[in-house]
Amino acid sequence: MSTEENPAAAPRSLAEALRGRDDVSLAALLRSRPDLITPVPTDLTQLATRAGTRASVVRALERLDRFTLQAAQALAVASDPATYGELLGLMAGDDGDPAVSAALPHALGTLREQALVWGGEDRLRLVRTARELLAPSPQHPSPTGLGPTVREAAAGMSPGRIQEIVATAGLPSTHDSVSALEALAGLFSDPERMSALLDQAPSESVEVLERLVWGPPYGQVTADPAPRLRWLLDRGLLLPTAPGTVVLPREVALRLRAGRAHRTTEPVPPAVEAAAAHPPRIVDATAAGQAYTALATVEELLKDWHEGGPAVLRAGGLSVRDLKRTAVALDVPEPVAAFWVELAYAAGLLASDGEADERYAATPAYDEWLERPAGERWARLVTAWLAATRTPGVVGERDAKDRTLSALGPGLDRSAAPEVRHRVLALLAGLPEGAAPDGESLLARLRWERPPRVVRTGGGAPSPYARRTPAQPAEGARGAAARAETPGYAEDGRSGAGGEDDPRSRLARWTLAEAEMLGVTGRGALSTHGRALIGAPAPRHAEAEAEPTGPGDKLPVHHRQAPAPPVLSPAEQATAAAAAARLLEPLLPEPLDHVLLQADLTAVAPGPLQRPLADMLGVLADVESKGGATVYRFTPGSVRRALDAGRSAADLHAFLAAHSRTPVPQPLAYLIDDVARRHGHLRVGAASSYVRCDDDAVLNEILADKRAAGLGLRRLAPTVLAARTDPAALLEGLRAMGFAPAAESAEGDVLIARADAYRTPPRTPPAPVPDGPPVPDDTLLAAAVRAVRAGDLASTAPRRPVGGEAAGSAPGELPRTSAADTLATLQAAVLTNDTVWIGYVNAEGAASQRVIAPIRVEGGFVTAYDHTADEVRTYPLHRITGVAELAD
Repeated sequence: MSTEENPAAAPRSLAEALRGRDDVSLAALLRSRPDLITPVPTDLTQLATRAGTRASVVRALERLDRFTLQAAQALAVASDPATYGELLGLMAGDDGDPAVSAALPHALGTLREQALVWGGEDRLRLVRTARELLAPSPQHPSPTGLGPTVREAAAGMSPGRIQEIVATAGLPSTHDSVSALEALAGLFSDPERMSALLDQAPSESVEVLERLVWGPPYGQVTADPAPRLRWLLDRGLLLPTAPGTVVLPREVALRLRAGRAHRTTEPVPPAVEAAAAHPPRIVDATAAGQAYTALATVEELLKDWHEGGPAVLRAGGLSVRDLKRTAVALDVPEPVAAFWVELAYAAGLLASDGEADERYAATPAYDEWLERPAGERWARLVTAWLAATRTPGVVGERDAKDRTLSALGPGLDRSAAPEVRHRVLALLAGLPEGAAPDGESLLARLRWERPPRVVRTGGGAPSPYARRTPAQPAEGARGAAARAETPGYAEDGRSGAGGEDDPRSRLARWTLAEAEMLGVTGRGALSTHGRALIGAPAPRHAEAEAEPTGPGDKLPVHHRQAPAPPVLSPAEQATAAAAAARLLEPLLPEPLDHVLLQADLTAVAPGPLQRPLADMLGVLADVESKGGATVYRFTPGSVRRALDAGRSAADLHAFLAAHSRTPVPQPLAYLIDDVARRHGHLRVGAASSYVRCDDDAVLNEILADKRAAGLGLRRLAPTVLAARTDPAALLEGLRAMGFAPAAESAEGDVLIARADAYRTPPRTPPAPVPDGPPVPDDTLLAAAVRAVRAGDLASTAPRRPVGGEAAGSAPGELPRTSAADTLATLQAAVLTNDTVWIGYVNAEGAASQRVIAPIRVEGGFVTAYDHTADEVRTYPLHRITGVAELAD
């Protein structure tokens, strides 16, 4: 039995309470509060001290659910120590509440497990730091709405005035103020006497109390209070705290509230309701379509940046103008474009090149990604999304220094994002198959599980979620569809509920929208492959695939929520992603190996194309429209682009004939032959640059053209022109004038502009910014508990003096003995197989104490089993400060 359960061995401190726990309980504490083992504490006293620090307590309180936090708030206004009955009365009230009575033991167990409460049920103590954070004060009102106690409120009141209040309240006078305040508090806490006192109160005075009873408990009065206030002040029902300010004492408020610390307690989490139901096959098909669109969008984004994307801002990130251009190219609103850019960056497919003129471009990993099957490519995107802390939803807002947050720039990390994403998907997995959640009920559940911050942390910078700057979206067919399908991404880049949401609610809204865009969900419901992605088991009772009467039919769902899927380790997440990819793969459309050529110089791809065909067609033609079928248009510029890539006219004719289900139209054949006949007639090389042509009439035509004025052309010979511009600018200028020049090398050979794109050097994806220390695994927990136990044994085990000299003058001090006594004690311990306590200073000068069982002493070293490290180690004798035998 632990000391917390044994009244005869009631702990006197948190350290003693922890010392009475078993290893399983200590491991549970370290798992729920991983900051306590960073680094591993030397003993249980240090663990208790660290568990009571302000930063650690704030972190623990912010991770409590609403009811458990309400229990901690009730303990903060209860007596110290409090009994379980007193806590139950504050939570359930005088009339009682069966739901509260049933839920309170679990909430109290959670507070005990996290070392926020210690002591037996007859002496419950809230950790002092938690009480300071949650107890009411004039500067920081309590969420309970309660004020100070009678004793705290009357601390600065004169003894004579206290006696006057006691007498007016009908209590006998006392000899001192302490007993007088105790008598007054006893009156306010007694239901019968309090009721009798309030029966005498004027109705106007009762109205004043009713306005203050649920908080805030402070009010303003004039120098000459009205009679209704004077009646309350004379009887101590209101007490002055400062000139012109009065407060309702805590005892009075609790009696008026029928003993409740909170107006409303929430012992049961709100259920996530279903807003609509769809057949699971429809959900999976819709999600698969969205997944295919996601892959196509990422490919289109990086293809648009093949030759080097936008420049990197000096402060980092993408400029507003470049984001607009990207949104227009993808035909989506700017917030959605920011999401796709950030997703490619998180997946390691996009990065900056690191050059002096730094630009964004695809990474070598993008080429490897393109070669993978579609399911595996999707899995890489969604696993990167699940783990990413960068949040594109805040792009366009301003940070604490009033700087605009840009896509791919700094300041986008929100460490809570991965946890919120996983929790939202877990709640969706708890609904029946094919059920789409009601958004408000989902947010209500999340707010119950992790209430918005209510503990005071001592100030700091304002929240980065506080200010927003709207961004205008780019219009287009896909943009309208994206807005219709992703309600969390509004046109101004903000969530639907906007500024009223707390940060976690905004993250949840973005999660719902992003999951729909990625194909994790379909029509708002979690898909089969989305369920596998988070490791959720398949529903035990699948819903019948009956067609609903309408997409928005409300379904009254009253069922027990399925247990949340576990948080997966990286290896488990990789396995789950592979399983999700296998489930998705059959649902994706099969790539086609043909197109339909038309007489209007267009080609229609009735579905996704195979990779080689799509790549070649992307060089030979320009995309004109997208949708269920993609329309490509052949132009002189697109044909010239294919010729620049090293293809001949014969190659292009053969390619089109091999991949078209219709004959090659005559206009298209003429276009290819015409462009090929003129291609390379002009040659551009590097002087600064030059143009040469065997036909001097063509050069005369160029010189006579007014559009050539900016190129700085000058005739060097009948067939050669020199230019002030570089070859690339000269090529573009001549092409803009309608010519088809070709670049040549210093040897005079035609340079082939291959379709191979510019790539950055190898880059690693951005590392997520963790929300505190990671949760330790079982191996680390076992080692940490063993080390803390051993260190505690070393610091608390009774020691016997050596040679008449105290081994240590105070707990925690290293033992100090002479070299001769140290050697003699260690040699004796080897013979008797005893365990001893030593002080040790390592090579870096760090001192520690250890409990060892010496095995061998020779050559200036002692070899021993170290109980602290749970292994055999060798220590130089000159680094041992002293040794002490452990008492029997």
